[in-house]
Amino acid sequence: MLQLTGITKRYEIGTFKQTALDGVDLAFRSKEFVCILGPSGSGKTTLLNMIGGLDRYDAGDLLISGKSTRHFKASQWDSYRNHAIGFVFQNYNLITHTSVLANVEVGLTLSGLSAEKRRERALEVLERVGLIDHVYKKPNQLSGGQMQRVAIARALANDPDIILADEPTGAIDSATSRQIMSLIQEISRDKLVIMVTHDEQIAHTYASRVVTLRDGQVLHDSDPYVPEQSTTDKLSFKRTSMAFLQALQLSFSNLKTKKFRTLITAFAGSIGIIGVALVLSLANGLNQEIDRLEMTTLAEFPIQIETVAFDLAAARQSGPPTGRPSDAGDFEQFPDVRTIFPFQRSLSPVQHVNIISDDYMQHIDALNPIYYHDILINRSVNMNILHRRPNDQVNRINTGTVNFEPMLGNPDFFSDNYDVLEGRLPENHQELLLIVDAYNRLNVRFFTELGLDPNAIEYDFDVFLNRSFQVVLHDDYYTYDAATNRFFQPTNLTAFYGENRGIDLSIVGIARVSEGALSNVLSQGIKYHPDLAALYLEHAATSEIGLAQLASPERSLITGSTITPQTHQSLLRSLGVDSTPSSIAIYPVSFEAKEAIRDHLDAFNVDRSDAERIIYTDLAAIVTELTSDVINGISYVLIAFSSISLIVSSIMIGIITYVSVLERTKEIGILRSLGARKRDIARVFNAETTLIGLVAGSLGVAIAFLLTFPINAIIGNLVDQLDRLAVMPIQAAFALIVISVILTLIAGLIPSSIASRKDPVAALRVD
Repeated sequence: MLQLTGITKRYEIGTFKQTALDGVDLAFRSKEFVCILGPSGSGKTTLLNMIGGLDRYDAGDLLISGKSTRHFKASQWDSYRNHAIGFVFQNYNLITHTSVLANVEVGLTLSGLSAEKRRERALEVLERVGLIDHVYKKPNQLSGGQMQRVAIARALANDPDIILADEPTGAIDSATSRQIMSLIQEISRDKLVIMVTHDEQIAHTYASRVVTLRDGQVLHDSDPYVPEQSTTDKLSFKRTSMAFLQALQLSFSNLKTKKFRTLITAFAGSIGIIGVALVLSLANGLNQEIDRLEMTTLAEFPIQIETVAFDLAAARQSGPPTGRPSDAGDFEQFPDVRTIFPFQRSLSPVQHVNIISDDYMQHIDALNPIYYHDILINRSVNMNILHRRPNDQVNRINTGTVNFEPMLGNPDFFSDNYDVLEGRLPENHQELLLIVDAYNRLNVRFFTELGLDPNAIEYDFDVFLNRSFQVVLHDDYYTYDAATNRFFQPTNLTAFYGENRGIDLSIVGIARVSEGALSNVLSQGIKYHPDLAALYLEHAATSEIGLAQLASPERSLITGSTITPQTHQSLLRSLGVDSTPSSIAIYPVSFEAKEAIRDHLDAFNVDRSDAERIIYTDLAAIVTELTSDVINGISYVLIAFSSISLIVSSIMIGIITYVSVLERTKEIGILRSLGARKRDIARVFNAETTLIGLVAGSLGVAIAFLLTFPINAIIGNLVDQLDRLAVMPIQAAFALIVISVILTLIAGLIPSSIASRKDPVAALRVD
């Protein structure tokens, strides 16, 4: 079954040349015990390595069952060693960090057997060699004879056709040698056993055939064999492969023998992970705090719809505004020319004109009331409000100066944000409310408008409480002059002011923003009951001046001047003829309700053109989004700096892996002798770096998690209500562990590649 024809092997080291085998012709029977004798340097071990497929011949041919191996690929030699060859070495060559059972199972693993069958077969051969009671011991817990029995059991595990033994009794005493030789002799009854020895007595006592080598040539053969001509032209062995799980187990057992070094390496590799994890924890905690702020404190900030809104999406996408000259391309900034270009100024690309139509107001009205506290609608109407000052002079109040605006219609929402300091809340359209700020202050212009001394230190509530005003409707306030086709206001308001001139108003209460309330719900000033606006607008729409001005789009009937369409529209809104809101503020009841309101508002824009869209402003969302963007930007920078330590630690792990390759060189040779492929060797060390990366990542995440407690305690003592600023995100924790594994795996690629290319014969010689 095995035949060598003209096998020649030469070694060249620089100018030194040596012929280890010189035209060896040998054939072996399928069942016999062949001892190869010869002095040192005669080529015995080289011949054994050739037969075992560990070394390659330079000339000649090795025939297996009549099949030439001259063109064998590396994978075919690996399969041949795994399925047809069992090695027994002089110094045992056991993997010291695994158990006896695991040593025997390694070759079976490469064969692809299931775990159950591997264990069954390994226990069977260990019982055959008398080691069934030592299966869970490590090799260093056995005697020399017992270790050699483990080696024999490993050689027999795959039931190979050929057992190759290299000085199997060279490292054990004579009594144990006889036991080992008897066992090998027994094995030779149903297998081909080829043993190399320098002991002639052992050779002639136990072998059925003795072959003597000298200077790489066959000097004597006690029982030569000439095989019949074989017609075999096919020879196939199952491909060997080591599963990644088995590689993990092998590497794990190795790392367990170096626990301290493994932990130190993992800790060094975890430093970068700790830094990144802490940055992510702080960023996550800050974002959660911002979300919490939005969901609680900022949840009731209004969603505002203004006549001219800012499109933030367009602002982010557009660059500086550009104009277009009359006959050229886009403007060049700071041009070096003696030319002036006319251009048409338009709205900034970030500005959007909201056309608040009746359809949109109906859409607002359709909003479910459970989602909001109140909807505050402001219009540009300038009511005719008269007021008698302390000096008995009557003036028309500037509504903008005193912030004459509608008050909140929901009393519960109002009471949540304001405290009534004096009096009560308005109950009808004739009652007003005065709002002061948290310091009981009003703007100095407010006092001037009411004819009070703005330089006074303070005023008692009684000065304002029950103070009277009068709203005069248009038909009573304006007088038409047919000659000039204009409407005139009263020239003497003091004489004009009196009973039955309009609607009498009075301040019935003074309120102040409550502690912790939203300060922007209502501005300081005079607030009126919503029914007053409805009454005033109803009259304005049918008033004489209103109808006349509506029919005169090119001329103001108050000033007599020519006006533009935009000015005409503004004039109609000032008179109350056009009741289109200038702004709408919707106050959500909760964060979830705000989302529902936004969805409702967005639904209006579906299938509408850009000009028809209504853009709203959610100030709370803008603030939180911008803050989150800033936090994320800072986090990215910090993560980038932290990642430098990740790269450094990865390089260090690569160096440690290379050291491991040097330490496990003999193990590499053992695995190759058992049929492991180059990629299997690489897989073993990739598995080791994977385990180190897993430990480093897990350790880094765990340490970072523990550090969040003192960090939160310190920040909590420095800043109130920020006792959980560092919060480890679960997804990021798992992602960092995966990243750690990937980085260490990449770092170990070069060392594992070096390991896979090691010569198995040279590897086996390493002590």
